[in-house]
Amino acid sequence: MTQSTATQPLAERILQMLTANTAGGSSRLSLQRLLSLRLLVTLMCVIGTFIFHSFSPLELPILRLAIATFLVAISLLIGFWRLQKEVPISEPELFAQLLSDVGTLVLVLLATGGASNPLISYLLVLLTVGATMLHQRYVNVLAISSIGIYTGFLLSELQVDHSDHMVANFQLHLVGMWVTFVVSAVLITTFITRMAEAIRSREITLAHARENEMRNEQLVAIGTLAAGTAHALGTPLSTMYVLLTDLDKYSDEQLRAMSIKEDISLLREQVVRCKDSLTQLTRFYNKADIHSPGGTLPEFMAEIQDYIVNIHPRAKVSFELLPSAHHATIPYDLSVRHAVINLVENAIKAARSQVSVSCRVHDGQVEIIIQDDGPGIPASVMENMGEPFISTRKDSMGLGIFLANAAIQRAAGNIEMFNLKTGGAMSIIRLPVGASAPGKHEDKVQGASI
Repeated sequence: MTQSTATQPLAERILQMLTANTAGGSSRLSLQRLLSLRLLVTLMCVIGTFIFHSFSPLELPILRLAIATFLVAISLLIGFWRLQKEVPISEPELFAQLLSDVGTLVLVLLATGGASNPLISYLLVLLTVGATMLHQRYVNVLAISSIGIYTGFLLSELQVDHSDHMVANFQLHLVGMWVTFVVSAVLITTFITRMAEAIRSREITLAHARENEMRNEQLVAIGTLAAGTAHALGTPLSTMYVLLTDLDKYSDEQLRAMSIKEDISLLREQVVRCKDSLTQLTRFYNKADIHSPGGTLPEFMAEIQDYIVNIHPRAKVSFELLPSAHHATIPYDLSVRHAVINLVENAIKAARSQVSVSCRVHDGQVEIIIQDDGPGIPASVMENMGEPFISTRKDSMGLGIFLANAAIQRAAGNIEMFNLKTGGAMSIIRLPVGASAPGKHEDKVQGASI
């Protein structure tokens, strides 16, 4: 890899790949449509020739028309074979395909009347198709060629000496058709080409917007999880700090005399927790979990319960899975798991004695209801709840609820928090439900009045 490629911003490389794929797909689609149009026109011409030959006394050069039809069939086979190849279809290749259609049309017109054949107007169709697919320089060449071909046929028709009045009027009619053709060709070349260029420019702008949106979404996801991981590290680090502070109070003789094996085991557990949190963050960054399909609601709640029981063994937390949630599934990733854990831990720290966590399906959404018997949320904090660095505790950075809100919103959910008249606070996490067993009823929360 060269230095210029290595130092090229990642966003620019992603955009180049995105626009290249878009352009390649557009050229392939354009060729497919051009071949379909060629096939349709050829079939209609064959049917028209058969009808004319069956009912008209005039003779048609069937052999020359058959040769032209054979050439078109060969071009169709080559074109559809080309569509099967993975090599990108270039703009000059599309231009060559249009020129082949023009050439075939010229052969047909030479055998069927030239400028007096209404089929000559099909040149405008090819010019219009070219204006939507090609850049201005190719369209200009195609327009000049079409006008030149029409002019050549017209001059050939006008050079024939006709003294009959009706024939002279017909020649005047041909001249009028030629003028109309030229004006139409100029308008198509000027306006339709500009419109096509504007559409292509808009597609590039949309590609930029899509790339920026994907990049920003990824950065927000990683940033949210990184901050969530840092928040999750707070508990084990605090535990290690308290334990080490207590051990530091003892003298060397006291440490030798007492058994500190339990303390060392606890420290080891906290270090493992920190390592696991960082490992999960690394997996998320490497996209191992970013597109997690989620899982069943009982499995998700079991993960939350295992975490809370292991980290807060002395906390009185009850978990309840209501009947409507037994067969439900939700799309979630590591950040959603962090969000729910953060809110449960906040409730544990605010509660006087009891925290309850229940889960149900209501109105087509999964609702995780966290209730504590603490003092509730102060009004001054409630007004700014969900913003960073807003907390009900002096020893907190105020990131827990902010991170939880960001993660739940990314999962197309929302969080509602309010104080209860009976005391304490309630948090309701709503997430879109994936699927649930048919016939399951929805449960109702009791005693959740504001």
